[in-house]
Formats: sequence, C-alpha cells, structure tokens
Amino acid sequence: MKKKLKQVLFYSAVVILTLMVIGSLTAILGFILKNGLKHINIEFLTEEPRRMGKEGGIFSIIIGTIYLTALALLIATPVGVAAAIYFTEYSAGKKWADAIRFFTEILAGIPSIIFGLFGFAFFVIFLGLGWSLLSGGLTLAIMILPTLIRATEESLKTVPMAYREGSLSLGASKLQTIIRVVIPSCLPGILTGIILGVGRAIGETAAVMLTAGSNLKLPTSLLDSTRTMSVHLYTLSSEGLSKEKTFATAALLIIIVLIINTLATFITEKYIARSR
Repeated sequence: MKKKLKQVLFYSAVVILTLMVIGSLTAILGFILKNGLKHINIEFLTEEPRRMGKEGGIFSIIIGTIYLTALALLIATPVGVAAAIYFTEYSAGKKWADAIRFFTEILAGIPSIIFGLFGFAFFVIFLGLGWSLLSGGLTLAIMILPTLIRATEESLKTVPMAYREGSLSLGASKLQTIIRVVIPSCLPGILTGIILGVGRAIGETAAVMLTAGSNLKLPTSLLDSTRTMSVHLYTLSSEGLSKEKTFATAALLIIIVLIINTLATFITEKYIARSR
C-alpha cells in the first residue's frame, strides 16, 4: 500500500512539474507572439531599418543573421564531426583523448561573454579582421563546437559494433566503414547536434556584439560588420527605441527557430523512414 502511494505521489509530482514548465513556456511564447505578430508585415520584412531601428524593417538584419549562423555552421560542423569521429573511432580509451574531451566539455559551460572577449581580442584586434562577419562566425563556431562534438560522439556510440565488424569483414577499410556505414547510421544524431548549434548561434548576443559589431547595413563581404536579430532585439529593448519593433523582432525570431526545428525534425524522420 505504501509503495503504491509513493508511486502515485511521484507520478503526480512529475505531472504537476511538467504542466508548470509547459504552462510557463506557453505563457511566455503567447505573450511575445500576441504582442509581436500584429506588427509583422511585408514592410517590416523587406525594408531596411531607419533611425537606429525606430522605423523601417529588419531585412538587412535577417540576412545578417542568416549569413552569420550559416558561416558558423560551415566552420564548426566539419571540425566538430571530424573531432568526434577521431575521439570515438581512432582514440577510444586513450588518456590524452579523454583529457581533450574533458576540456571540450568545460568549454560548453563557459559564459558566452568570455568567448566574445576572446574573439574580440584575437580575431578583431590581433588578426586585424575587425568587427565583421568573419570574426563573428569564427567566434560562434568555437562556441558551438562542444555541442556538436558531444552530440556526434553520443550518436556514434549508438551504432552497433556489428555494423563496423560486418563492413570490415567484407573487405572495407576503416575509413570506408566510417563514411559509408557509421555516419549514415548516426546522421539523425549529428543533425540534432547541428540544430542545437543553430539554436545557440542564432540567439547569441554578447559574443556577436563584440565580434560582428552592430552595423544596420546589408553585409556584402566577410569583412563587413552586421547586426543579428538577437543583437537588434537587445538594442531596441535596452534603449527603448521602439516597443512595437522589439516585440515584432522577438516574435519573428521565435518563428524562425520553430521553422528550423520543424524542418530538421521532418528531414530526420524522412531519413529514418527511408533507411528502414
């Protein structure tokens, strides 16, 4: 009887806490979307910002966000996946690899402002790249590397050893086995890591302000400064420039993240269904 009562109490506590989390998240999203969606229109999406963002739209800011996030992923994804493959497939059990993995996990917990200060000191000043897309992209790539490496490692570990042994027994080399057998089997997990990386990159503010700058103009090269949506949102809200533009930018940022996650989930499910 006591055991059954404990199970009921535990189950009730889990349900209540879950409902509290869902309710809080729904309230926040609902509040932002309610106040922001009504201010999103064609002009807001297609016009350039004017008067420091008080008027006009955020077209150049949307493009700058896409450019910066895409650049960070292009740099971090191959490096992160390659590092995870090396740690898992080539250096498993080695102490120095475990030490590198340990410090990589520590990087995941470092505040973003520290990455921003490093990017500002190294990329902006020391390398002379200035406030630019390249400085911001390199800094964001370093920030999301731990997430990509960890997610890819965990995904690689889920691939049964029998897959590797079967491929090697058929005459394939270790590299061929990794490329043609292991990676396709754990691609959904790698994609999950990329999604997490996108979420962190697209919502970053401090590190981007210190490295990519806050230029409202449309970037035309890697050395041009740009302003992302998260930086624009912070600037509008902190300086009180426009309440309507603040909520509209926040709502649009939420919508973009939801679209990215939905598309990634759809692609993952399609890939899994096709591979069965």
